[in-house]
Formats: sequence, C-alpha cells, structure tokens
Amino acid sequence: MADLDRRTFLATSALMAGSASLLGSFGGRAFAQSPATAPIAAPRARALRIAHLTDIHVQPERGADAGMAACLARVEALDPRPDLILFGGDSVMDVFEVKRPRAVELGGLFTTTCKNHCTIPMRHAIGNHDIFGWTKADGAEATPRHGKEYALDLFGMAKRYYSFDQGGWHFVVLDSVQPSADGYVAFCDDEQTAWLEADLKGRPAGSPVVVLTHIPILSLTSITYGKHRARETIGQDTVISAGSMHTDGHSLHNLFKAAGVKLCLSGHQHLLDRCSTDGVTYICDGAVSGAWWKGACQGCPEGFGLIDLYADGSFDHSYLTYGWSARASLLERARELVSG
Repeated sequence: MADLDRRTFLATSALMAGSASLLGSFGGRAFAQSPATAPIAAPRARALRIAHLTDIHVQPERGADAGMAACLARVEALDPRPDLILFGGDSVMDVFEVKRPRAVELGGLFTTTCKNHCTIPMRHAIGNHDIFGWTKADGAEATPRHGKEYALDLFGMAKRYYSFDQGGWHFVVLDSVQPSADGYVAFCDDEQTAWLEADLKGRPAGSPVVVLTHIPILSLTSITYGKHRARETIGQDTVISAGSMHTDGHSLHNLFKAAGVKLCLSGHQHLLDRCSTDGVTYICDGAVSGAWWKGACQGCPEGFGLIDLYADGSFDHSYLTYGWSARASLLERARELVSG
C-alpha cells in the first residue's frame, strides 16, 4: 500500500507540474486560444476631446480674471489639445441681483479674458448667476436685454437651449434655470421638453449623446453640499432643494436611457461626483473658482473636467487642477473676519 501511495503521489505530482507548465505558457490563464486565432482588441478611436469649465464666477476681485486666464492656459497646453470647451454656466460672478453697470463690467471681463487667452472653439450653458436682475429688489432694472437675454448676448447664443453634432457625437445643451418667486428652480419647461424629445429622435442615427446642463439632473452632491440650500431633513426624509437638482430628473432619465444618452455633464454644486445607472453616467464637475475664489470647496480644488469621447460611444473623464492659490486683498480679508 505504501508503494502504491508513493507511485500515486509521484504520478499526481508529475501531472500537476505539467499542468503548471502549460498554464504558465498561457500567462496563468486556464483557458486560452492559440496565438494564431486569439482576437486582438483594437484600440479605441478617440473621436473628440472636450474640456468642461463650469462655475468660473469671474470678477475683478480676488484676481479671478487671472485665475480664469490660468485655467484657460492649462487647457490650451494639454496634449492633445481639446477640440472644444463646454462652459457649464455661472461664468460671471452673479448678475442675478446687481445693477446694470456691474453686469456690464462682469460681462466685459469674461469676454475679454476669453478673447485674450482662449483659441479653442467654445459652447455655453446658462447658469443662475448669468441671468440679469431676476430678484424683486431689482425690478426697476427690467430693461431690454434683461434676464436671460443678457446671457444670450454675452455667450453669443441664439436660443437658451440648443443641440449640435461634432465628431460623431450629438450634443444637447439645456436651460436648467427657471424663475420662481424671488429665485429659481431647476427643471426643463414644457416648450424645452417637447423640443428635447424631438431633437433626440431626430439626431443622426446611432450617434451617442452628451447632455450639458448647469444644475445637475442627478447628483450625489445635492445631498453632500453645504449647510443650507442643498437639503433639509424633515422627519425621516431628506428633501433636496429644487434649486440644487432637477425636479424633473426622473422623467429626463427615463427619456435619456431610451435615447442613446451616454453622458450628462453639470456643475453648480462646486463639488465633484460621478454616478451611473441604466447606461447613463452623470458627472458633476468641480468649479474653476473653487469656493468662489476663496480656495477649495469642501476639499474640492479649483479645476475642470477633461473628457475623451470615443467612436464606440464610450468615454474617459478626469478632473484636472491648474495650480491656483486663493487671493484676497487685506481689505477683503478684514471684511471676511468681521462678517465671520
């Protein structure tokens, strides 16, 4: 019996050694096709590279125009350089409740900085801070080119929502911001929704879709952001503010998952997140301005999104910083200390 066991052990050992040698020749894979017949995955063909810059909040204070220029320089220096910049809204630091001279100053600062520091084609979405004089306190400012007309002029847009095709992808830019009493809420109005449904049906056959909004359609940051506008707890329920996420997000998502939408980009929250469901990915990028040019926002540094879109409908996303350090004059710092 001992001899039999010894012979069995030796035979088994030899078999195992041979198997190990065979597996080693296939790189450790138990099942492999011969090199002559194994398919070789072709590299993905990049169709387009885009930069997503949102919540710039440019202003003469805190060196914000220099910060915007530094961000644009970082984008221009990328290799390969982006084919397109998507500005995601809140490009100026709040014309929502200012008088016309300040609105003109901020618009001029944004336009001049783009002209002097950006050579890449650009597209724009309207943010809540890009809408001139919507609050009751500034009702007297309701002059021609008031409200969203200011943003259309500033960004050279014919309509507040639109679509275009580039690199085999279909892009849809939506208007998130709708008036409500003395403020705003986030949703697509009936006119815009009807247009969106028709646009998605009529896009080039098979083209994957990117949707750009200012306010997120779906985002985790609407729960994690700040201490005030993003959420409140009522009993056992967490209620998300209608100004921090689309109130029609559920219906939009159902439309998107049936219509070839691959990616939805947003900002507004100044925070970074990514969530995917039903084949649709929602990315909220951090702000170019960080915490309104006062440093990082809840740990999210000043930066922008970089997205590579591929011909097969896939994409890669990364969030890049540009080495900015917050600035403030002695007077501004003193005011902040006094105000707490």
